[in-house]
Amino acid sequence: MSSRDYNVESDRQKGVEEFYRTQHINQTYDFVKRMREDYGKLNRVEMSIWDCCELLNEFVDESDPDLDEPQIEHLLQTVEAIRKDYPNEDWLHLTGLIHDFGELPQWAVVGDTFPVGCAFDESVVHHKYFKENPDYNNPSYNTKFGVYSEGCGLNNVMMSFGHDDYMYLVAKENKTTLPSAGLFIIRYHSFYALHRADAYKHLMSEEDIENLKWLKIFNKYDLYSKSKVRIDVEKVKPYYLSLIEKYFPEKLRW
Repeated sequence: MSSRDYNVESDRQKGVEEFYRTQHINQTYDFVKRMREDYGKLNRVEMSIWDCCELLNEFVDESDPDLDEPQIEHLLQTVEAIRKDYPNEDWLHLTGLIHDFGELPQWAVVGDTFPVGCAFDESVVHHKYFKENPDYNNPSYNTKFGVYSEGCGLNNVMMSFGHDDYMYLVAKENKTTLPSAGLFIIRYHSFYALHRADAYKHLMSEEDIENLKWLKIFNKYDLYSKSKVRIDVEKVKPYYLSLIEKYFPEKLRW
């Protein structure tokens, strides 16, 4: 079966489509602004990155048509595959480990992300449901550039809120020393309209274009390493703990 097939008829597919209907209707410019202000305070809890990894054991992603296993399995499958092919890029291994953290209702956590504040590109999965989003008919937000300008940089573009943006805020505000490409991967790895359909490139800066190369490398592993090979967590744990110590403080604000 090919990954990310959203058209196969199944109960799981119907659940995925319903997920995207709810997401596309609710992710407005004002909603994202509110979420970023609220969650950007990082005043909910303090814990280490590994503790957060272990919390993911109970989580299965409703937006993913392929994945019925807990996220911790997927994370370790992804990073071990990257580690094998890019042994010297330890920042990329750690980025893979933390890229899928999140909380909130699933439609505000997982799923493909997209810019808000400008027209919704037709390459976004289940685009038809945007017609029920209040921003769809708002002249301030429904043009090609909307509230943005050419080459303004994705850093200045508000994305639909989810685990990508939240984990980016957590990493940045906790003063990670990951390189800019690592933060870019965390923030945009679910932005499939960009890295699969080349949409929204008119908003990108030169730095975005450089970072996109790493995101495309990462994404091959993120999608296709969802294998049935079990990872021995205890065996690989010391290595990832050493990376966490290198790039992050011991406890993070979430």
